[in-house]
Amino acid sequence: MTTARDRGLAAALADARDRPDGEERCAELERIAARADATGDPRTALSARFALVEAYLHLGERWRTVEPVRHLRATLARHPGLLDARPDELTRLRRHQRQAVEALFGTPRVGLDQARSLLDTLAEELGPDAAPVAELRCRLADHLGDEPAARRAYADWTAGDQADPVGGCPGCAPARRADLLAGWGEPEAALAALASTDPAGCTDQPERSLAAGLLPWLRTGAVTQAARAHVCAYRRHRRERTAFPLLAAHLRFCALGGYLHRGLELLTEQLPRLDHPADDLSAMEFAAAGALLCGLAAEAGLGGRRIHRTGHGSRPAAEVDVATLGAQLQALATALAGSFDARNGTGHQSGRIASWLAERPLAGPVSLAAESEFDDEPAVGPADPGPPDPEEPAPLDGALLAAVLDGRGEAYTVEPDGTLVGRWGEATIQFRRLGRHGDVLHTRVVATRRLPAARRAEAYAFCNVWNHDRLLPAAYVHEPDDQTLVLAAGITTDLSCGVAPAQLAVLVAAAIRTGTAYADAVAALP
Repeated sequence: MTTARDRGLAAALADARDRPDGEERCAELERIAARADATGDPRTALSARFALVEAYLHLGERWRTVEPVRHLRATLARHPGLLDARPDELTRLRRHQRQAVEALFGTPRVGLDQARSLLDTLAEELGPDAAPVAELRCRLADHLGDEPAARRAYADWTAGDQADPVGGCPGCAPARRADLLAGWGEPEAALAALASTDPAGCTDQPERSLAAGLLPWLRTGAVTQAARAHVCAYRRHRRERTAFPLLAAHLRFCALGGYLHRGLELLTEQLPRLDHPADDLSAMEFAAAGALLCGLAAEAGLGGRRIHRTGHGSRPAAEVDVATLGAQLQALATALAGSFDARNGTGHQSGRIASWLAERPLAGPVSLAAESEFDDEPAVGPADPGPPDPEEPAPLDGALLAAVLDGRGEAYTVEPDGTLVGRWGEATIQFRRLGRHGDVLHTRVVATRRLPAARRAEAYAFCNVWNHDRLLPAAYVHEPDDQTLVLAAGITTDLSCGVAPAQLAVLVAAAIRTGTAYADAVAALP
């Protein structure tokens, strides 16, 4: 394989940026950055490491950003004026520096001294009382169990400029504050912090804040409001990859709210994601919440209920009873907490997990019949979820597809398997849902015109040219048993993370537009 050592660094960097996400791309970016350092090319070194940091973030491996961020800082120390004419890149570096410090909270693989050094550098540039610095100091102190220091930094954080571009998402800042306040035993203050949530410009809202409010609402007796928030937020979080850290709140709500059957269903559905967590912190909290749920379910006589746990690594797939699964999850949560404490030199994380496992229900047990309230649409209110918005992702279903076609005024029929079929000019187009959960949209285009079997070579050549020149749809030849050739095409889109109605409308419009163009091209063949 040709590497940066064999050709110009600029060309190698351009090629690396075009590679698919993955380890090979990251390794090539590392090689380019190291080569740039060795040849005295600081600009290329910076560009390669910026790309490397963003590649790690895209892979969900924030802890790996620490080293390239440290190298970025070292390059700037050797060449102080390198970004003087590029203020946007300096802000970008500081934002990545904040993310590298935040990686400490997610995994014990990041050293305390590393994170503190990066935080101190940030404080020197932004000022010790700047909101991003104060937030990081607050969260670091809380992570280590130093609540007095965390509260002092919290005051500085809330008094600072919340719109600082180096800080985290301002739309999610109230939720981050609410998480801290709830952990300090102040549910009323947590709800007050959430009241300032402004969802404008934040794609994680309002569900992020609704998840943060689940336990505070439950602890203050607002059980109905908590249940409605859970329904709306989980509708999105159940499939969204980046929402895994929020699932612990949903499981704890079900456990402490008395919705044990509901909680076990959620745990069964989400358990495979524990094998591929966002980070160690989210795995620890998910496992602890799951262990709490299983323990309370066992006390309620559900310990013999069996849950399928998929195989992973050396662990074979098995049907595990609730009591056994609870013990497994507790062991995992305890081990991860011990890893954090070994790095931190405290016992705070172990104590926090122990306190979670010792919690008791905050609301009376709810019968299975009463759990039907989870199917109700939540009432609309300033802090409650409303009806689905055109921009709000939702699981793909037939009704959503039909609504999009109805909105376009299209004529179509629904086949027994749920496939939606319509005729557009020379094309018959089918929209069907595939996959285990029906979350893959497959569009099949069939041209009305058929070719005789004797023109097979010509048909294949036509499809090859189409696929070379056009992105969509993917053309192919189907040969039925009647000595004719069917020229068809397909588009497959994975929507496992959900799809907003507005997004689905774009996908359907593109499928119809490109599908009819394909069928017209077939009709124009000699």
